[in-house]
Amino acid sequence: MGRVDLTGAAAALLRRLAREHGPLMFHQSGGCCDGSAPMCYPDGEFRTGEADVHLGDLTVAGVPRPVPVWMSAAQFEYWKHTHLTIDVVPGRGSGFSLEAPEGVRFLIRSRLLTDDELGQLS
Repeated sequence: MGRVDLTGAAAALLRRLAREHGPLMFHQSGGCCDGSAPMCYPDGEFRTGEADVHLGDLTVAGVPRPVPVWMSAAQFEYWKHTHLTIDVVPGRGSGFSLEAPEGVRFLIRSRLLTDDELGQLS
């Protein structure tokens, strides 16, 4: 049980992006507009620090290294009771995220964690 997962469509896109860009990472800042969407970068291109929470690493078949997922600590305070699923939908996201030229964008789908799930994560 982890805090983050991804859909099959998101996994397929990550495989394509990893072939082109190498190891990847996600970060979600919690800002407005595109800042509230998960942003995909080459791993290490976005610097994380004390103001970020590591939600977990996504293992994707066909991607050589797990994909770390980070969120700003301020945003995590709002979402710490949720399970997050990274999905991909048609449309244009931010120009900073690697999927932008593909005509699709990553987004987060969430659900509340059960009490049992929260206990496992504590």
